[in-house]
This record gives sequence, C-alpha cells and structure tokens, in this order.
Amino acid sequence: MKAYPDNVAKYSELYNKTNKKYNSISLLRLLSIFLFLTFMFYYIKTDQILYVILAVLSFAGFIFFMRIHSKVSFQRLLAETLLKINKNEIAFLKREKTPFENGAEFIDFHHPYAYDLDIFGDHSLFQNLNRTASFIGKKTLAELLLHTLPETEILENQEAVNELKSKIDWRQEFQSLAILSQDSKQSYEAIKHWTSFTNNSLPKVLVALSFILPVTFFGFLAAYFITSKTIILSYLTYVFIANLIVLGRAVKRIQSEIAKADNVANIIKQYSLLIEKIEKESFQSKKLLHLQEQLNFKNAKASQHLKQLSELFSRMDTINNFVTATLFNGTFLFNLHVLKALLKWKEDYASEMNHWVSIIGEIEALNSLANLAYNNEDFVFPEINSDYKIEFKNLSHPLLNPATRVGNDTQFHPQSFVILTGSNMSGKSTFLRSLGINMVLSGIGSVICASEAKVHPLPVLVSMRLSDSLSDSESYFFAEIKRLKQIMDELENQPAFVLLDEILRGTNSDDKRNGTIEVVKKIISKKAIGAIATHDIEVCLTTNEYPEILTNQCFEVEIQNNDLHFDYKLRNGICKNKSATFLMQKMGVI
Repeated sequence: MKAYPDNVAKYSELYNKTNKKYNSISLLRLLSIFLFLTFMFYYIKTDQILYVILAVLSFAGFIFFMRIHSKVSFQRLLAETLLKINKNEIAFLKREKTPFENGAEFIDFHHPYAYDLDIFGDHSLFQNLNRTASFIGKKTLAELLLHTLPETEILENQEAVNELKSKIDWRQEFQSLAILSQDSKQSYEAIKHWTSFTNNSLPKVLVALSFILPVTFFGFLAAYFITSKTIILSYLTYVFIANLIVLGRAVKRIQSEIAKADNVANIIKQYSLLIEKIEKESFQSKKLLHLQEQLNFKNAKASQHLKQLSELFSRMDTINNFVTATLFNGTFLFNLHVLKALLKWKEDYASEMNHWVSIIGEIEALNSLANLAYNNEDFVFPEINSDYKIEFKNLSHPLLNPATRVGNDTQFHPQSFVILTGSNMSGKSTFLRSLGINMVLSGIGSVICASEAKVHPLPVLVSMRLSDSLSDSESYFFAEIKRLKQIMDELENQPAFVLLDEILRGTNSDDKRNGTIEVVKKIISKKAIGAIATHDIEVCLTTNEYPEILTNQCFEVEIQNNDLHFDYKLRNGICKNKSATFLMQKMGVI
C-alpha cells in the first residue's frame, strides 16, 4: 500500500520537526527558571525592586513554556505513534511480523467455532484484524467475532466499513489517540465501578459548612489586611483548623470515590479526545451517523462532559499531596468542593458514560474491519440474502500469503451439504477453515477473501480441532462427542453452517464409518448447510441416498517426477489418488 510508505515519510518529518521544537522549549524552560533564581539572588543581594520584577517575569515565562512544553510533548508523542502505526502496517504486509495483540484471553474451548477456527491466539484472525488499543475496543472486536449479526446490522456494518476504508488518516489518528490513552482492563473496570457506585448525597450540614467556613476564613483574612490587628490571626488559625476537621469528616467518602482511580484522569481525558474525534468527523453511513448522534446529551457534547470529569479527577489528586491538601483545604475546603462536583457529575451523566465508552469500542472494531478492507483491495463484501444461498468464487483463507494462496469456487445450492475427500496435505482442512473464517467475517459485515460471494448469514458450528481436557478427565473422543451433541442441540433451534473434519477419530474404522454416516444423515435432516471432510470413501456413497442434498467434492494429489504435487484445487467427485503409501515408501518407512 503506497499510503503507508508515504505516511512514514510524512510522520518522520513531522516527528523530527516537533522533536526540535520540544528540545528548544525544554531549553527555554530551563533558562527561565535559571533566570528566576539569578534575579532572586541579586534582589536579596542588592534589594533593588527591578530584580523582583525580572524574577516575576522569568517565572511567568517558565509557566508559559511549561504549558507549551506539555502541548508539544503530546504532539511529539502523537507523531511518534502515527509513525509506528505505519511502520507496523508495512512490516505486517511484508509478513515480517504481526505486532498486534492476539486476544488470547478470549480463547474459549467450548465456543462453537472460536477455538477450531483459530479466532484468537497467535497467528489468529483476531491478531490479524486487531487495530484496537483501548480495552473496550479489544473487547468489542472479540465479541463481534463470536456472534453472527442480524441481516440489517450486517448491511449497516458493511456500509460503515466501506466508508471508513477510505478514511485512512482519520482511522490512524483515532488509533494513535487510543494508544496514547494507555487504557487497560484495570482502568476500564475502575471507571465502570465508579459510575455504578451508589451516589449518596453529602449531609446538609457538611454542604453548609463547605460554604460558611471558607467565607469566614477569607472574611477574617480581609479584616486583617484592613485593620492589621494580630488577634484576627488567631481567629484565622481557628477557622483553618475547623476547615481541616470538616474535611476529615469527608475523607472516607473522598477515598471511596477515587479508589482504584490511578491514572483515571488521563484515560478519561483521552476518552474525551477520542469522542471529540468522532463528533467532529463528517460521516455518511447510517451506523456511523447513529453512533455520532448518541454523543449529544443535555444540550452538550459527550467530549465536553468527559473533559469536565477528567479535570475533576485531576483536581482531586491534590488530596494525596500533604502540603497542597493542607493549604487548599485549610483555607477553602478545596477537595470537599471537588467531591460535590464529582457527585453532581455522576448524578447527571454516569448513566450515559458507559454508553459513550462503548461507542469508542464500536468505532475501534469497525476501524479494524476497515483496515482489513483497505489492506486487501481484492477482498469483497458478500451479497447478503435470506434464501439460504451460499456461494463463493475464488474463496481462500484471509491469513494465507496472497502471493501463494489458491482460491476455489464453491456453492451450497441446490445441494446444501458437501462430503469432501482428499489425501493428507491436499488442502481439505484449509478449505474447511476458509469456509468457516469467511462465514464468520460475512456475519459481522466485513469483507471476505473471495472475488465474489452470496451469503445467507447463519450461525457457524464447527468440529475440527478439539483438545483433551486432562483437568476434567476428558478424553479427546469424549470431547468430540460432546461437541457433536452441542451442534445437534443448536440445530434443534435454527439452521446453521456446519463444518466437520474427520470426526470420530477415537474409535475403530467400522464404528467411525457408521457413526459418521449417521451424523451426516441427522445433520442434513435438520436443514444444516456445510461440509464434512473424510478419508472414508464409503461415507461418500451416502450421496446416492440423498442426491438432492449431498454432493461429493475432493482435492486430488498427483505424482510427478517421483514427487507429490498438490494443486489445492477443488474438484467434483470422490478422491481417487492416495499418497500415504507412496510417501512412506519414498521416505523408507515401508
């Protein structure tokens, strides 16, 4: 993709430029504080007021450069992150590395297809798709891959993904802001806990004192400056102590509000920037417009509400600084007023906050699908139908190397179920996985690895790769029987797309053959669509009993120049060639 090298050049230049600016401001900031100390030294030495003025100006310069330094520091981080995003995409497309989270924490051995189709884990579909950076984004993408959406939602997602596909700069800027948030499961759950925490109001006496005592303190302070009577300083001390005693009554409540809230202020600020990014963008697709509309609440934008909350949490952090907390609270009960504002914010907006954050997750998930579409211009959106018609042209597995992968045409009508034969290594399992992965992608509104497709979205049920569960004292064979029972139970409720690969491997050949035939008969009686791979030719004869439902297809192997040749092309009929005996003879096994 030409855009990625171009972006690397653009963001490299931007980073270098911003880095120079950052270093210059750092130097000026250091110089301003040095001048402040120098002018104060000369004032103490000479007692000339000019040095005080210069010292004040130097300190003001220091504050000014501090603010600019903070902005430039963020711009530098942003440029650095955007540069890394584009370098990662280049490395990924060159198949040098897959530098994205693999979602291993979402692996579920009991899910109808997630483990069998390698949805999560190293070299998984999730890892190849994933361009999320927030915890909610990762969670949303994972949940999206585990279910088939209703047809209307699939079509809305297709439209949204197609629109986001061309917004590469916007997508990358959104991704970089999410990366800089340094969001985590712990932070997300701390925020979620805070919004769900019972919002008991403060006692009326405490609220009244929060106004009376600070007014009294500053009243006495003003009186002292006017009269210069030292006795007023005693009154000031009493009020100062009274303020701290009042704060002490609220400390437990303050601690309960900010418990587990480390770094929450920064994360909420980044949430606000992400929300603002969505609010300001011009969208055309129905779903993106709908998500955008949900970010208005009580005549204001969600980003503004979140910025306010971030500032409140940031102010509340002063409670952990002994000197600042004593000074601010002894004079005007600063943290008590922040607590009141936090409680008021929670009362007004907490019910909406989780929804706003979930929209960030939805956008990140859609951005991941859009990135897949952008990186694979030959992938297509399947044509969705409700007639149980499923067909693919040039179907392949989206994770295979595009330079070497082989596509196949296949369809599931008028016959709806395929009995697939072929020798080991001929491509049967890869073909089944290709079907499964592309059906999953079709069911969430993504592009798929085919040149053309018509799909009736169906739940996907797979028995391909199970594992022994030693902790449950469960053998592979029993785990497989349980999976087949799970498939049959699901088919009782609704039709599904079923993929089976060499089932009943844990029993003798006669039992396996008879069991496989009975499984096929029961599955097709429940209106399932799909395929089963088998080495047993007698299973293929079942098509003679159900010619309107079953069809035989195969992958062949040829012996050329005393070597096995696989073309991975799907053919009609039953596999004729065998490779095991030839391969064992060639390798000296027999």
